[in-house]
Amino acid sequence: MGIVSWILFGLAAGAIAKLIMPGKDGGGWIATILLGIGGAMLGGLLGHRLLDLGTVTGFNVRSFALAVGGALVLLFAYRLLTRSRRKRRDDA
Repeated sequence: MGIVSWILFGLAAGAIAKLIMPGKDGGGWIATILLGIGGAMLGGLLGHRLLDLGTVTGFNVRSFALAVGGALVLLFAYRLLTRSRRKRRDDA
C-alpha cells in the first residue's frame, strides 16, 4: 500500500478506536492517524506472531479489524500512562 493509503487506513482505524473508547485524549486528527497507523502495525504484528493469521495485505476486513484492535490497545496503554502521570502530578 502507498503512503496515502496508510494514512487513510490509519485515520479510519484510529477514528473507529476512538468511537469505541471515547474520552478526552487531545491531539486531534493527526494523533488519530498516528494511533491508527501504529495500531495497524501492532495489530498486524500480534495477528501474525501470536494468532498465526498470516500476513496482512491491503485493505480487507481482517486487516481493518486487526488495525482497530491494535489501535484500541495503544489507546488503552496511552490512557493508563497519562492517568498515572496526572495522578502523580496532582498528588505533588
